[in-house]
Amino acid sequence: MKKFILFASLIILALCSLAYINSAKGIQNIQNRGALLAGVKTDVPKLGYQDPFNNTIDGFEIDIAKAVAKKILGENGSVKLIPVRTKTREDALNSGEVDLIIATFSITEERKQLYNFSDAYYTDGVALMVKNGSSIKSFNDLDGKSVGIVHDATAKDVLQEKARNSDIKIKFFSFGTYSEVKSALNSGMIDCFSADKSILLGHQNKNTVILDDILSQEEYGIASKKGDTALAKLVNEAVNELKVSGELDKIREKWGL
Repeated sequence: MKKFILFASLIILALCSLAYINSAKGIQNIQNRGALLAGVKTDVPKLGYQDPFNNTIDGFEIDIAKAVAKKILGENGSVKLIPVRTKTREDALNSGEVDLIIATFSITEERKQLYNFSDAYYTDGVALMVKNGSSIKSFNDLDGKSVGIVHDATAKDVLQEKARNSDIKIKFFSFGTYSEVKSALNSGMIDCFSADKSILLGHQNKNTVILDDILSQEEYGIASKKGDTALAKLVNEAVNELKVSGELDKIREKWGL
């Protein structure tokens, strides 16, 4: 019996060691490559936006991606920014096109079953944008109105649940990018543009107003593949170091968030 217990213990130890080695492959791949592949938004001013004139990508989440790259690769660590949309970001991570998703990805219980998430680096909430002079002054004024959202965003679920509880009807129109939603609002195709408030801030201008209603609490986290536990641990350390040092607050203030 003692021999059996010893043998079983050795098997378990070997399996645990193998699991750790496999979980560390994500870090090893990044280090061998010499660059972190980060999936980021390019159509969200302040968070992740690609300048149409010089094609540079910058924003709050881009600065976070650079900080995480340094944590993994050292002070001279580089990051390759891979543009993703709300609809495509999960596919990019699942396929291995990117190592991490840092793209306004809200932490939800459902998503936590599929991916590892870092602690939250930003807290936001679903909000509403309308054109100046609109009759819509609050959420309850959306009864019978049309709302634009991007594909696979949490905003639709939030609005649908609140609409059911408030006994109002909302017509939804889905678009591929936030810029397309804003264009639809400008043209009058939709009555309201709904997304997280930080996203709306990036698209606000003198012709629009963001309503006071904050309809949810959305926490953004960095997502990695479920099996990459060593990578997830290192990423989470990077996020918390940014918090403790105060650097995260400085980055957020830099981008007006």
